[in-house]
Amino acid sequence: MSNFYVRKAAVLGAGVMGAQIAAHFANAEVPVVLFDLPARDGDANAIVNRAIDGLRKLEPSPLASRDRVAYIDAANYSQHLEQLQGCDLIIEAIAEKTEWKDDLYRQIAPFVSPDAIIASNTSGLSINRLSEALPDALRSRFCGIHFFNPPRYMQLVELIATRRSDPQLLDNLESWLVSRLGKGIVRALDTPNFVANRVGVFSMLAVMHHTERLGLGFDVVDALTGPIIGRPKSATYRTADVVGLDTLAHVIKTMQDTLPDDPWHGHYAVPAWLSTLIASGALGQKTRCGIFRKDGRTIKVLDLAAQDYRESVAEIDPAVLAILRNRDQAEKFTQLRASEHPQAQFLWAIFRDIFHYAAFHLAGIADNARDIDFAMRWGFGWAQGPFESWQAAGWQAIAEAVKADVDAGRAMSPAALPAWVFGGVAQRGVHTPEGSYSASADTYQPRSTLPVYQRQIFPERVLGEQAAAGCTVWENEGVRLWKLPQIDEGIAIVSVTTRNHTLGRDVIIGLQHAVARAEADFHALVLWHEAPFAFGANLKEVAEAIAAGQFDLLEKYVAEFQNTAMALKYAQVPVVAAVQGMALGGGCEFLMHAAKRVIALESYIGLVEAGVGLIPAGGGCKEFAIRAAQQAARTAGNDPFEFIQPVFMTIAMATVSKSGVQARELGFAVDSDKIVFNANELLYVALREARALAEAGHCARLSPRRIKVAGRTGIANCEMMLANMKEGGMISAHDYAVARAAAVALCGGDIETGSLVDEQWLLSVERKLFVELLKNEKTQQRIRHTLETGKPLRN
Repeated sequence: MSNFYVRKAAVLGAGVMGAQIAAHFANAEVPVVLFDLPARDGDANAIVNRAIDGLRKLEPSPLASRDRVAYIDAANYSQHLEQLQGCDLIIEAIAEKTEWKDDLYRQIAPFVSPDAIIASNTSGLSINRLSEALPDALRSRFCGIHFFNPPRYMQLVELIATRRSDPQLLDNLESWLVSRLGKGIVRALDTPNFVANRVGVFSMLAVMHHTERLGLGFDVVDALTGPIIGRPKSATYRTADVVGLDTLAHVIKTMQDTLPDDPWHGHYAVPAWLSTLIASGALGQKTRCGIFRKDGRTIKVLDLAAQDYRESVAEIDPAVLAILRNRDQAEKFTQLRASEHPQAQFLWAIFRDIFHYAAFHLAGIADNARDIDFAMRWGFGWAQGPFESWQAAGWQAIAEAVKADVDAGRAMSPAALPAWVFGGVAQRGVHTPEGSYSASADTYQPRSTLPVYQRQIFPERVLGEQAAAGCTVWENEGVRLWKLPQIDEGIAIVSVTTRNHTLGRDVIIGLQHAVARAEADFHALVLWHEAPFAFGANLKEVAEAIAAGQFDLLEKYVAEFQNTAMALKYAQVPVVAAVQGMALGGGCEFLMHAAKRVIALESYIGLVEAGVGLIPAGGGCKEFAIRAAQQAARTAGNDPFEFIQPVFMTIAMATVSKSGVQARELGFAVDSDKIVFNANELLYVALREARALAEAGHCARLSPRRIKVAGRTGIANCEMMLANMKEGGMISAHDYAVARAAAVALCGGDIETGSLVDEQWLLSVERKLFVELLKNEKTQQRIRHTLETGKPLRN
């Protein structure tokens, strides 16, 4: 990778997108100046300050940590344009009006550094046209950087060049966006709405068209176009509400105004019912009323026939549901097309029309089929892009079915499928091991060769691409020990292979064996697998043992769990935990015992045992007791309870971090642990960290022997907090009992305050308290309820 840095950035426009783009820069520890118009009265920065305050209140939070907001400075165009002079990257994110953008570019141009990059976050306006408002000297440093909403969580960024954009600048920018901000980049052509919105908005228009044609309810359509077909839970109409019906209408109008010769132009129109909603101020989620409306706890949906809202009670017809559950993709599409049920006809029609549209427009809107598929996966949350779905169902059969419908006038447009669909692609598909088909170049294009992508050992792949496998060293029913000789022959990787990476007996024993093999044959060990990192202990195994009254066996299981944690902690080779997604309960405890952690930004880590009426017993309480003693020893008071108190509340309330950054603040990770923004780089970074530790002469840690504990005084202090919470109705009697057990474990047991204990003592306290709680009927009720419903029980 070239040495390209963004030391400071500016975002022009403090609206929903601008403020959240600024927040994500702050997440990445890039100081950012957020600009907007000066307020008419009072504080000139009032508009921006309100936007910054709003960032603190949004859920899910655009901020990885509340303190990240300190990296955002407020500014306005009238007083502070000179602050642009120190910015390496300036992103314009104001309203989608070309004349407003032109005026702003002319205003800022005198203050822009000659080396700065200027970009527009426009969702569909011409980047070449926008560049014309800039002085000639700045045009080579201008491009489009289109983030998707919300910028922290949506992976897609479309990068759009003008005819004069510096190619090296674009390569540097792509590399930085991928690694520093964690984004997936699609190089879009400068066509209206670019790639994702062009295809995605057409897909929504197709859904609206066929909804009306077949007389289906909006709620039924959302049931049909959600997870059951690999789309997000928000499906179609809820997505429209979330995006904003006025925003959606604006994007549709852009297509209507700029694509007059498009064969689907007649469908680029806002439906009358949607225009009526917008005119009445029902704009979706932001106005709490749109296609859907919440009345108390009841979700209601607009009924076009009744011209009113009714309760949402969508159901998929059982026969259609049976078709959708068919894992044979070719059979599924054949059955949908043949069915006479309106729901099946609807589904075939929306797939047919998106296949038709994507194939017809591939040459004009994207470099290759991979870019369209990734754009839809990353920007709209589809499990597969349109070309992947087509190829999975049998390219030739689908092509012939689409052609037959077009010829019969059943498709939304009479435009013929392009000839390439029936050429060599018909035998191979658009995605092959050597690349994805480019209609404009009539060839298969390989992945980008930018060095940044070498950091992605297992990048996201489209259907038909081959993935690296690694060499298996040893495996059992729960884990696989393997290596990547092409990366580092001397580092072993251990991956949990159970569903949701639950930590049952096979995993516990397997991890111990993996540590022993790593000590014998390797320089280091990395614990890595795709998200989730681990959902904790196997509750089903625990429930079965409780039902059989095997509490002695359960205590031995907990002891073995603790032994595994200790094996990870005291291994003769460095153990690095590479964490992504959920790391709960025992998963959190295992990562806490590693020599080092590499954590993806989107990691949600916590000791959540209280939710099932238990306490951490895999060494989690023990680790916090040790850290409290070590921190106390460095302070004048030498009182471990000062450091126990916040941890106690974290465990008692089963608090889960909302990011990898917050995991450090909660104590599940330490300041020296790496936070990786692009989860596809996680394994690469973990391997490098493991190698560095090994090369630095890693020595197994020594177990602390004289650990000062908070004892009875600490327990009493925790009890006072719990008593107040119980009195206030915040916790139940059993919550109190569970939290008190956590207090006892954290404070080293019911012993004299200031007592000195060793690590095994702390583990034995944890273990005994855990087993006592397992015998409690209230805890057993919680475990059964969680297994049956997937939700915690408050009892």
